[in-house]
Order: sequence, then structure tokens, then C-alpha cells
Amino acid sequence: MGSKNKLKRFRQNLEFSNVIQPSRETVTKGDFEHKGKWKTYFNNDNPIVLELGCGKGEYSVYLAEKYPDKNFIGIDIKGARFWAGAKDALEKGLPNVAFLRTQIELLAHVFDSEEVSEIWITFPDPQIKFKRTKHRLTNPTFLEIYKNLLQPKGQVHLKTDSEFLHGYTLGLLEGMGISPLYAHHDIYGNPHAPEEATAIQTHYERLFLETGKAITYLTFSF
Repeated sequence: MGSKNKLKRFRQNLEFSNVIQPSRETVTKGDFEHKGKWKTYFNNDNPIVLELGCGKGEYSVYLAEKYPDKNFIGIDIKGARFWAGAKDALEKGLPNVAFLRTQIELLAHVFDSEEVSEIWITFPDPQIKFKRTKHRLTNPTFLEIYKNLLQPKGQVHLKTDSEFLHGYTLGLLEGMGISPLYAHHDIYGNPHAPEEATAIQTHYERLFLETGKAITYLTFSF
């Protein structure tokens, strides 16, 4: 994407009513106004669902259309990416989806304990090199953050083309004594895959499928 397009999207994000872009300082100092008050932001008591590293926001928008009785928040640090999802949601008149520009490691600063009902992690960078372990979105530190944010029986969904990340996460869960609610190394080769895992395909997922890569999926609860 050219720098001019990025700047244009950054400007439009400032005008979008469904985009929230707090500064890191605001978040880390505890001044973020929506923490613990997301149901007030959406003006209802419906469950809150997060899409982490949402990219273009395809899942956030699709799920918001499918489940009008839930609120969806796509989270990514790259606002030029989720611009497409924010624009799409506004054009479709979806009041139950928003986009938050912040780092995943700051989640505990923008959500209260047990404020979230579900978390979707869709095609994150697997960060295969050992020195990048701390950046894997299912490493023990992140899992502990998710556990704190989720309500009892709240679920985490991981959809990825990376067999490495799929296996890594399963290994961590086993070490924690957690049995996945569902796990499969090739959901499009499994007729019993959950509808939410196959009904929508992200931009990157379509590219992966065109090369013949299998898509893995697992969901679990703490």
C-alpha cells in the first residue's frame, strides 16, 4: 500500500464513528474511558467478542452481521488495515461492531476482568523463531491475559494456516490441563467443523487455500 493511501485511510479513520484510537500513554496510565464500560459504549448488555490482530476485520464484520445480539471489537495496531472493515461496517449500518487501534499486550488496560465473552485469533504471525516466542499470541503470558479478561466458560478461537502454532498451542493447553472443545488440523477436510470456522474466509486465508495449505482451527475454554 502506498504512503498516500495509508495517510488517506488514517484521516478517514479519524472520522469513522466506529473507530477508537487511544494513545499508548492514555491506555497505560489508566485513563482509557471505555475500560469496564464497553456495554455503555454499545448501549446494550450484549456479550463482548474480540478479534485480535483483526487485519481487514473480515471476521468482526461477518460475525456482527450473523449475531446482532453480540458486540464485536476488532483490534489491531495497524489502522490502515482495519480501515476496510470499519468502512464496510458503517456502510452496512452495523451498530454492534467497532475497531480499536492498540497493541494486544495492552488488552488488560482496555478491558476489565471478565468483561469479554469470546476471543477470536485469526491468522496471526506464528513467530516461529524461538527468540520471537514472546510475540506469539498464544504464549503463556497472553493466555493468562485472555483468562483474566474472559467470563467463566468464555472461549478462545484460534484459526491459522500454521501447523506449528496450532501444535504449540495444543501443547501449552495440555500442560495447563485444558482439553480443547474442538481441534482439527484441516477444517475444510472435516465435515463436522463449526460453521463459524468455515463460513468466512479472510483475505490471507484465501491466499493460503489457493496454495493448497490446510487451515487449522481450535477452540478452548479456561
